[in-house]
Amino acid sequence: MLPPYAVRLLPHDPEWADQASREETRILKAVWPAIVEMHHVGSTAIPGIAAKPIIDLVGVGPDLETIEAARPKIEALGYEWHGEYGLEGRRFCTLCDPVTGLRKFHLHCYAAGDHSIHRHLAFRDYLRARPAMAEAYQQMKEDCAAKHPNDSNAYTICKDCWIKKTEAEALKHY
Repeated sequence: MLPPYAVRLLPHDPEWADQASREETRILKAVWPAIVEMHHVGSTAIPGIAAKPIIDLVGVGPDLETIEAARPKIEALGYEWHGEYGLEGRRFCTLCDPVTGLRKFHLHCYAAGDHSIHRHLAFRDYLRARPAMAEAYQQMKEDCAAKHPNDSNAYTICKDCWIKKTEAEALKHY
């Protein structure tokens, strides 16, 4: 498990979408065709809700072997490679700001057709289309952040049940 960091939720920043787009372009340019598709997911991709200022991206490649072969190129972009990191079929990478040391991006890479791609997109789109659910998500995140202000790992565990329940609902709709 990665070392925990302090949880700080910030009001939604429209710049997050632009940052995600720029990083998606940077990744695709460096590793194509190992990653052929990118998606901005997670809380920073849901307008109007507070989030940790860490942008989650999903990268889609033809297969895990091709993604694995691109590891040196991904690391050359400054990402730290963490392998599956608890989710079979995923290759997880993190990028920290070289000046502040703060985490900036989470890159979740999957082979085309992996169920987790659909799960991430369904959750994002479900909350985008349902402001009341997005608001409930924000409230739950604020409660978890208050309980675990200095432990991002405990914060993530705190959110898990709500997220899984909502993902299940989202997958029925998408």
